[in-house]
Amino acid sequence: MDATPIDEAVRLLAAGSVDLISEAELRTKLARDRPLRVKLGIDPTAFDIHLGFAVVLRKLRQFQDLGHTAVLILGDFTAQVGDPSGRSATRPRLTAEQVEAHLESYSVQAGLILRPDRLEVRRNSEWLGKLGVEGMLRLTGSATVAQILARDDFQKRWQANQPISVTELLYPLLQGWDSVEVEADVELGGSDQLFNNLMGRELQVKQGQEPQVVLTTPLLEGLDGVQKMSKSLGNYVGITEPPAEQFGKLMSIPDSLLPRYFALATGWGPDRVEAEVADLATGRTPPVAAKRLLARTVVDLYHGEGAGQTAEAEFNRVFRSHEAPADVPVVTFGPGDLVDGRIRLFRLLALAGLVASNSEGRRKISEGAVRLDGEKLTDPDAELVPGHVDGKLLQVGRRNWARLQYGG
Repeated sequence: MDATPIDEAVRLLAAGSVDLISEAELRTKLARDRPLRVKLGIDPTAFDIHLGFAVVLRKLRQFQDLGHTAVLILGDFTAQVGDPSGRSATRPRLTAEQVEAHLESYSVQAGLILRPDRLEVRRNSEWLGKLGVEGMLRLTGSATVAQILARDDFQKRWQANQPISVTELLYPLLQGWDSVEVEADVELGGSDQLFNNLMGRELQVKQGQEPQVVLTTPLLEGLDGVQKMSKSLGNYVGITEPPAEQFGKLMSIPDSLLPRYFALATGWGPDRVEAEVADLATGRTPPVAAKRLLARTVVDLYHGEGAGQTAEAEFNRVFRSHEAPADVPVVTFGPGDLVDGRIRLFRLLALAGLVASNSEGRRKISEGAVRLDGEKLTDPDAELVPGHVDGKLLQVGRRNWARLQYGG
C-alpha cells in the first residue's frame, strides 16, 4: 500500500530524532490540514551558531518546508536566568547588554537556515518580563520541588553537594510558559531539553490547551569525537566561518563520526543519508572521499553552491602542495615588542594570534610545529631580529598562518 502524505511527513520529521512524544499526537495534528505552530527556543548565550546547534534549526526548516510556521523564541529573558541543562555548575548570568549583542548575531545566523516566509520571531521578555511577583507565584504553583529536582542535571549536582540556585529551579517553568503564550503545537529541542519541553506540555494542559508534541534531536559530537560540539571546548565548526576553515576542520573529524555528520550536518533527506552510509560501510566510498563530500556539502550549505569546490581546491593547494593559503592575515609588530632589538619566537607567535599564550608557543616550538618561510624552528628560546622576519610567513601546524610585518 502506498504511503499517505502524513506517513511521508512523519517519516521525514522523525528521521534522526531522539524523542518523539508522541507520534500518534503528531499524526493527529498533521491530519487537521492547517499549519502547525512549531516552537524552538534559543537562549542567546554566545555570538556563534555552530553545526551542533544547526541540527535542530534544520529540523525546524523541515517543518517549514512542509507548510508549517516556525515560532522562534529568542530568550532575551531566560538567557539572563541561565539554562541548567547539561550543566555541572550554575551558569553565570548574562547582562541585558550581552544578551542584546548575542541576539543580533543569532538572528542573522538563524536566517541562513530558516525560511523568512514561514517564520514568526518572538522575544520571551514580551510576557515573562510582565509576570511580576504575583504571576511568578502562580507559575511556581504549577510544579513541585520534587518534580524539578528529579531532572538528571539537578540529581547529579545534589548528590555531589554542588549548589543549585533558585533561579535555575525556575528555568523549566519559564521555558514551559513560552509554549503556553505562543500556543505551540510542537516544540523542538536538543535531547538535553527533554525535561524543559515536557514541562511545556504540563503547563499547557493546566491552562486548558492541547499539549504540544515534543521532538528532540541528537547532540552532535565535536571534532574531537568525544564531547558534544561546543565553542568553549574548541571542537566546533561555526556556520559563518570562512569556507576554507570549515572544509579543513571537517577533514579532521574521526572516521567513526562520518555517519553522524552525514545524518545531522548535511541537510540530506533520510534516503540520501542511508545510501551514503551504506557506501561508506561497504568500502565503495573510502573515508577520505566521504570526508571531502561532507566538507563540500556543508560549505555549500552555508556559503552557496560551488563554495565547497573552491574550498577543496584551496585545501589541496595548502595540504597537498604545502603552499600557503591565498589569503594570509598580516600581523604587524613594532619596536615596543622588542627587547634589546630582538623578539622571542614564542612571543611573536602569541602576538600573531597563532597561539593562546607564551607557554603554548614554547610548547609548539618544541614539538616542531613552527615554521618560518618553510624552515622548521625548534629552539623555544630563539630570539629573532625584525629584519630577519619582516615579510615572512609564520606557520603553526598545517592550518594557522600569518604574514609578519615590522612596523618600525
